[in-house]
Amino acid sequence: MAMRKATRTKAKLRLGISGPAGGGKTFGSLLVAYGITSDWNKICVIDTENHSGELYANYNKSGIEIGEFNYIEIVSPYTPEKYIAAIHEAEDAGIECIIIDSLTHAWSGEGGLLDKKGQLEKKSGVNSWTAWRDITPMHNRLVDSILNSKTHMIATLRAKMETIQEKDDHGKTIIRKIGMNPIQRDGMEYEFTTFIDIDQNHQATTSKDRTSLFDGKVFSLGFDVGKQLLGWLETGIDRPVQPQQPVNGYPMQGQQQVVQTVQPQQPAYGFPKYEQEIVYYMTAVWGNLQNFDIVGYIQRSPKFGGRAPAQLTVEECFALMNEFKSYAQQKTGGQ
Repeated sequence: MAMRKATRTKAKLRLGISGPAGGGKTFGSLLVAYGITSDWNKICVIDTENHSGELYANYNKSGIEIGEFNYIEIVSPYTPEKYIAAIHEAEDAGIECIIIDSLTHAWSGEGGLLDKKGQLEKKSGVNSWTAWRDITPMHNRLVDSILNSKTHMIATLRAKMETIQEKDDHGKTIIRKIGMNPIQRDGMEYEFTTFIDIDQNHQATTSKDRTSLFDGKVFSLGFDVGKQLLGWLETGIDRPVQPQQPVNGYPMQGQQQVVQTVQPQQPAYGFPKYEQEIVYYMTAVWGNLQNFDIVGYIQRSPKFGGRAPAQLTVEECFALMNEFKSYAQQKTGGQ
């Protein structure tokens, strides 16, 4: 830790968009993303909304054209691990802007964090208060994967709905749906650079805007919004490259010696992803793995149903990595 002069550096977008059904969150996100990248091939939608994002592929209406973008579908259960794995997959593919549509399912969807909390509370000795000790780290890992991504990130959030009555210009009573608070953990909007609220008439306002580009304005989401945001994000110098930690940025006593043991000597076990990290944390827990049967350990584990490492999903590999990371942290006292 050292004090230095503050310097304006270039940044990646962290944009949240909340609104009611039909407000145009997905459509607007795609337009903003293209305004930033100018290339549909550099955009990926992570979709939990039953293929709603794909409906806009090759869209051409009212002078607005949308090309073929990349697409990852997440289906129930909507675990944070699935979101994180999808983000990593998009990053590895060279995507420049990721759209999460929507982040709400990770919180209130089937298998989401509130669902997990409810399952924990059914266990003996666990109440609502103590259940958060397990849920909060899961939430934090998802938030960290968004904030630390090397790509631009746009996340849509469903909003709690309320119906109001009002008069139109002719004095006729009309019913209008408005979006209230976003459906996610309280305070989630503070994690974003800019947070946009959009209504059913597709009109957008900001409840938080570090860029000050849209303060006090009513506007529509479009290519121009992305271009304005990109101009602000590109102001400043390039961010200095930080020294890369050997594995996941997790420092540990004796880390260099462990890495030297694992990398050149261990054979490939066939994990679809995160093999180096899994083996690294196993080594941190058990020491030298030369006489340890990793394949047999995985096949004997009830949670994997007798499958070999190569048959695991990316999400299962990610969960396994975090499991042994947690064991390693406990063994080293969190160092």
